[in-house]
Amino acid sequence: MTKFKHIRYSRRQILLMGAVATSGLLPLKALTDDNHESDHDDYDAEHRFANNSNSTYALANTGLTGNIIVVGGGMAGSTVAKYLRLWGGSQLNVTLVEPNATYTSNIMSNLVLNNGRTLSSLSFDYTNLSSKYGVSVKHAAVSGIDASNKRISLSDNTTLAYDRLILAPGIEFMAAYGLTTADYDSRTPHAWHAGDQTRLLRDQIANMPTNGTFVMTIPAKPYRCPPGPYERACLVADYLKKNKGSASRVIVLDENSSIQAEAENFTNAFNNIHGGVITYVPSVTGIQINASTKQVSYTAGGQVSNIAANVVNPIPPHRATGSNSGGWLANAGLNNSPDGRWCLVNPLSYQSTANQNIHVLGDASNCGLPKAGHVANQEAKICADAFVRLMSGQQQDGAPVANSACYSPITNTTASWLTAVYQYDGATGTMKVAANGGNISGALPTEANSITAKNFQQMNTWFNTLMSDSFS
Repeated sequence: MTKFKHIRYSRRQILLMGAVATSGLLPLKALTDDNHESDHDDYDAEHRFANNSNSTYALANTGLTGNIIVVGGGMAGSTVAKYLRLWGGSQLNVTLVEPNATYTSNIMSNLVLNNGRTLSSLSFDYTNLSSKYGVSVKHAAVSGIDASNKRISLSDNTTLAYDRLILAPGIEFMAAYGLTTADYDSRTPHAWHAGDQTRLLRDQIANMPTNGTFVMTIPAKPYRCPPGPYERACLVADYLKKNKGSASRVIVLDENSSIQAEAENFTNAFNNIHGGVITYVPSVTGIQINASTKQVSYTAGGQVSNIAANVVNPIPPHRATGSNSGGWLANAGLNNSPDGRWCLVNPLSYQSTANQNIHVLGDASNCGLPKAGHVANQEAKICADAFVRLMSGQQQDGAPVANSACYSPITNTTASWLTAVYQYDGATGTMKVAANGGNISGALPTEANSITAKNFQQMNTWFNTLMSDSFS
């Protein structure tokens, strides 16, 4: 049991609250619209748990010991480190290995492009993980894994020994469309990691000429979201038509055959709210980008087209960090998906199917869940719960539930949302969308009924609650 002020929750209760409630207010409203009013009680409990900054923390008294290393301080890594200490107890040594002193949230980062947010408002450090939960933080990057001797090598030429290893390294971006990774940093930013490239893309948009042309590309799935590609198109269009002229153009070149999320709301946004500004082109192939001239060519419907752009925002295909040829993850044999880009895991525990002593979660894993920050938070709790059960000799949870929830700003004052509950499917060994009652046959995510200002307001509550749960 974990004590939080005057309220006591079991790991299972908190896991379930996180699965249904950490998503925020509006996805729960969607559930209550279907007569699930009881979910409000879970939300209230989780909201108190996540946001009561005056509460005191007592780590579980499990008697578990050992050295646990968590690699990666994003949503997945920070959350699992926190909950391993809460649920695993004070004798469980947890070290978080992360090269950066702060984490900048990809969630909400599209709003930096239209000056709706600052990057500093999306920045979170690891002070609370250390001071409140006793997580040791090591600022370095991983350079190698010695799985036989249970050691990792770091960029500062030190090594760390572990009893069990949890990897949440996130993603890296592949050279594509005739571009190099240096082009991404200096001329054609993807801005898919919030930070310097986000600033660069913001400035490029601000310096566009009147009635200029912005071109963005979307890779074939799977890709990480957020930032959301379709929401980015909407926010850029909203900014351009207000600041650069109503004849401005946003051209979206999608390698997928159709809009991949919130199809109804984004179709409405493209055709009506931003109609005449956004041009959406699906099933695109053969994209080529000249970083110097901003010329873009592509094939769609059997026709080759060329665009002279003012700003080009390619979102390149990506893969688990270190899964490149010769990378540390690849050298450890953990990038074992058929295409070598991702790590196959057992979603009951997030143990790698290549090495049972190593867990992989977050964007780097492949188990049927979306690659998203809120999902990473969910995976971390499932992993922490399973981890403590495994070390205690208990039966692991055979039916974990996770929630995927996200908000999508459409303008600088309105937003939509998407939510889905995922359930473990023993037949495939993956997580699948579940309908009411747990039916996974043909179930689909639920999107907002409309695009509203209230959604935009509730988006901030959802974001603050989620980030508090991961970093506070």
